[in-house]
Parts: sequence; structure tokens; C-alpha cells
Amino acid sequence: KIVVATDDDRIAQAVKAFGGNCVMTRADHPSGTDRLAESAEKLALADDDIVVNVQGDEPEMPGACVDQLVDMLVKGHCPMATLATPLGYEEAADPNKVKVVLRSDGRALYFSRSRIPCDRDSDRQSSYLLHLGIYAYRVAFLKRYASLPPTAAEQSEKLEQLRALESGFDIAVGVTDYHGRGIDTPEDYEEFLARYGARG
Repeated sequence: KIVVATDDDRIAQAVKAFGGNCVMTRADHPSGTDRLAESAEKLALADDDIVVNVQGDEPEMPGACVDQLVDMLVKGHCPMATLATPLGYEEAADPNKVKVVLRSDGRALYFSRSRIPCDRDSDRQSSYLLHLGIYAYRVAFLKRYASLPPTAAEQSEKLEQLRALESGFDIAVGVTDYHGRGIDTPEDYEEFLARYGARG
């Protein structure tokens, strides 16, 4: 089931216009994950149900990424999962592109808008991973997440996934070859429109 969660009536009307499903939420949520928790409650989802959050600024996210993420959550032991893809050195300097560093077991160590890991010697030996705007969770964890207060790093970086890490929860990270083309700036949006229009 695909549902658009929003607090904006303009978005709701656009979704209804193409026959989609929409759930209206409160406007005061500190993050998209909090919005999903409310949506799961309104949809009466069971605690063991899986919710995949494809963020609105990722309109080109392929279905294969959704499948990969669900498979990771089903087969793994983390309450939350997400995806990342290799990122070049110059692109890693862009604060609109969120980076993630992994532990040796493939779980997230930290997410940041800064270039991490820091290339101290400037010899470009570090490799970088771009975090993609997609998450998967069990509904029970969504409820737990929404009960937690926003954390210091989450508020500083403006990255909701840090609330989970700062609160002691693991996030599984799958690496994919899809080089995310999220819409983070007006320029990104113009490029998306050009690509979309070119499809005819």
C-alpha cells in the first residue's frame, strides 16, 4: 500500500487528483519519522508491519531500493534500515548531501552534513558514502522513536536519524549503486524537471 503523508492540503489535493492515497497529519512534527508514526497510528498498522519512508525529495528512487531495504529489515536485527551510495570527494563537501560512516558490521556510526570521515592529510584516501532519503522501520519502533525527545546532534545537524543513534538504537545501512538524485536545492529541482520532461 502506497500512502502520501503530509500536513499540506495542496499536496493532499495533488495526490487525490491522480488517484493516490493520502493521510493528513499534524503540522508540528519535528521530523518526517515522527510524521510517519502518526500516519501508522491513523492507518491502524500492526506493530510488526514494515513501513518504508521514501522521502518526497527522492522522486526517482527505484523500486529495487525499496525491495533491498525491506529485505534488510526482514533478515536483520536492527529496528531501522536505510541506504547509501558511493560519493566523490568534491561532492562530499556539499552540506546538502548527507554523508554516513559505517561500523565494521555495516551499521551506521554517524551521519553528517560535513565531509566525513575527515581527510586529515588531504591525500584523498578516504571514501565517502551519500545517505539516500529512504528508511524502513517496524511500526513498533516508529512508536518508540516518536516517544523520544529530539537529541542534540539531531537538532544541530537537522538529521532525524541521529535521534535513533543518540538514543542507542542501531541503523542498518545497505550500499547500493543507485546514485541518488535527491532534490535538495532549486537547481536540483530544475534538473529533475529537465530529466522528467525528456522522458516524453
